[in-house]
Parts: sequence; C-alpha cells; structure tokens
Amino acid sequence: MTSPADLESPLLDLDAARAAYDEFRAQGLSLDLTRGKPSSAQLDLANPMLSLPGEQFRSADGIDTRNYQGLQGLRELRELFSPFLKVPVEQLIAFGNSSLELMHDTVVHALLSPLPGAERRWVDDERVRFLAPTPGYDRHFALCERLGVELVQVPMTPDGPDMDVVEEVVAADPSVKGIWCVPKYSNPDGAVYSDETVRRLASMPTAAPDFRIFWDNAYAVHHLTDEEVEIADVLTLAAQAGHADRPFVFGSTSKITLAGAGVAFLGASPANVSWWLALTGKRTIGPDKTNHLRHVMFLRDADGLREHMRRHRELIAPKFAGVDRILTERLGSVPGVRWSRPAGGYFVTLIVPDGTAAEIVRLAGEAGIALTPAGATHPYGVDPEDRTIRLAPTFPELAEVERAMYGVTDCVRLALAQRGASTAS
Repeated sequence: MTSPADLESPLLDLDAARAAYDEFRAQGLSLDLTRGKPSSAQLDLANPMLSLPGEQFRSADGIDTRNYQGLQGLRELRELFSPFLKVPVEQLIAFGNSSLELMHDTVVHALLSPLPGAERRWVDDERVRFLAPTPGYDRHFALCERLGVELVQVPMTPDGPDMDVVEEVVAADPSVKGIWCVPKYSNPDGAVYSDETVRRLASMPTAAPDFRIFWDNAYAVHHLTDEEVEIADVLTLAAQAGHADRPFVFGSTSKITLAGAGVAFLGASPANVSWWLALTGKRTIGPDKTNHLRHVMFLRDADGLREHMRRHRELIAPKFAGVDRILTERLGSVPGVRWSRPAGGYFVTLIVPDGTAAEIVRLAGEAGIALTPAGATHPYGVDPEDRTIRLAPTFPELAEVERAMYGVTDCVRLALAQRGASTAS
C-alpha cells in the first residue's frame, strides 16, 4: 500500500507531470500495446510454409493428408512437439489453429458428458466453479463467463498459484471442478511454476472426483534468453499420485509459425484422450492434416524448432529490454511502482499504487496509447485494488514500443501526481 507521503516525490510534481503529459499527447500518436500478437516480422519468419507441402502431401506412414481420417492428427507432428509439451505421442492430439478452441470444447464436453471417473455431467450439478489464479489470462475468464462457470480468484505468487489457498478450496468444495494454469511464463506476469507447485497440484485431495487442471502451456518454447526454462511434468506427477485423469495439457504454434494458421495440441491420460476424441468425432471428421504436414516440413525436428524460436527471440527480446529500461529510468524510484521482468512469454505486468490503474489507462488512451483495460487480468474484469496493467510489447516495432513506454510513464507520473495533490488538499 502506498502512503500519501510516498506520493510527494519530486518525480511526481503535478505541474511538471502535466506539462510532460500534454507535450506527449500533442504528438497525436496512435500506438497499441493491447494484445500479445506476433509482429509482421515474426510472421514473415514462417512465410516459406505458404508454399508447402506442394506435391508431397503424404505423411510418413502414407496417409493422404488431403483426405478424411486421422482425428488425432498427424503422428509426425505429434512426435515433434511431444517432448516440448511433456506428453507421450499416443496421448497427444494435434488439431486446428487455436488452443482456446480446444479448451472451450473440453469445458463444453465436460458440461454435457460425464468425464472419465465421473457419474454426472457438470451441467447436472447445481453450480460449477473454476479457480482463477489472478492476475491471469482474460480469455480463460471470458470462456467461463460465457458458459456459466463461476470464477474463484486465487492469488498468484512467483512460483504459481498460492497453493495453500488452492488446496483448502478444492478439498472443501465439490463444486470446484477445475483450475486454469499457464505454468510457464504465465500470462501476464511471466511466473514459472515451481516443481513443488506442480507436485501439489497433481497430488492434492479434491472434493470433486472429476476435478481437472487446465494446463495451458502456451509459452512452452517462447524463451527470451538463451536458457530454456523447464517445468515439471504434470501428467507423470498426476499419474504417480493416482490422479492420471486430472490434467488436460494444451499448447499451440500460434506464436511460433502463423498465428491464424497454426496447430493446437491437447494432451491427457489415455482415458481422457479416448473420451475427447469420441465426443469430438461427433462434430468433425478430422483436423487439417495438410497444415500439420506443412508444419513438420518447415520445422523439421526439435533443433529446427529451437532455431526458429531463436529467430523470434532476436526480434522481440529487444522490445522487452526497452520496456524494462524505460520503466527503470523513469519510474524506478517511484514508490509503489514495480513490474515483471519475464524470462519468456509475451507480456509485462506493471503494478501501480492502488486505485490508479484505470486512470492511467484512461490517460494513455487520451494520449493515443491503447492499453488493455484495467481489470482485464482479473475475473469479470474487476481488479479490486485497481493496480494491475498488462503491457504487450511484441506487435509494434521497437521504436513504437519505446515511444509508447515514454508515454505510459508520463501517464503514471501524472496519475500519481494528481492523486498526491488531491490527498494533500
């Protein structure tokens, strides 16, 4: 909590802050730091895919990828991504371009059909609730809101969700059917789940026999440094704890190849995979295996994937470094302001003094900088402390990112100076 005295810093002089903000606003810029999208330069890296597979449309085992069949997806693509997602090939499904689609379908399937180990559908229960580690991914929350699944906030820590809270809630409440997890380079704070957190998630007692972990490993290979951060194998740990059916693992190539024409993955226990395929087979004959083959031919193997992601890193790491440099230079000594320094992923979380995030976002909008709405990182779009701002620096050019961050820091200074002046009066 920031005290009124903290807001009396010389950096927060109201007249100076107002003048700096007005000067920036007068430039009439239009900058966007809202969504974690790959830039055009990143998408260009995968342009050779557009001419594949050509006349080589058969898979390694002779399947004509242009035709029906193969609901589980192309095996050689599953073999390529299996070690990165920590899912055995036979337990991995390769599907369409969106992992969010797979998450949506999995929740819908569970609402309408009993999961393995369950006697009832989720929709037959009086209420269905999911734990939402917060700050978190707004699309996870929106999915639940759309389907009538209630969200229960759980605080995030640098090691993942606060497991003392998680264990207490799931042990006592049978209506809690799942938890959202982004275990590596979490959206938006960049946290990496510790081995102990993963072990506790996999082994904890739950009141609901059909409790599921929705393990959205969206940034499995999205490193911002030379170090390849690893997380524990949730499927193996769950099986060892007697809860083999607990995790659903998700991933995609959305920020690896072509965001709108990638491949999504779902991994789970054999029972969960059979359940999912049987239900999905009612709505589709199969995924786009030609696109699967295109990805295999382009990425080739594990070393090819690593090299491709190294080229991504060359493009986006300077943007994250620019965000950190400007925040450090302009807000590093301002009380109550801090931010994440992720080792991977697509976001930076900016924490400001309580009660100021919405005003900072508003000021930024008036100055021509589009930011994710304050509260988007929280269930139902409400941040009770009004202090969390998500920054997405990947899509704009580096010069635009830096220009936007100078403007953001001007907005922070002005909002805090106004608050300090109001408190003093």
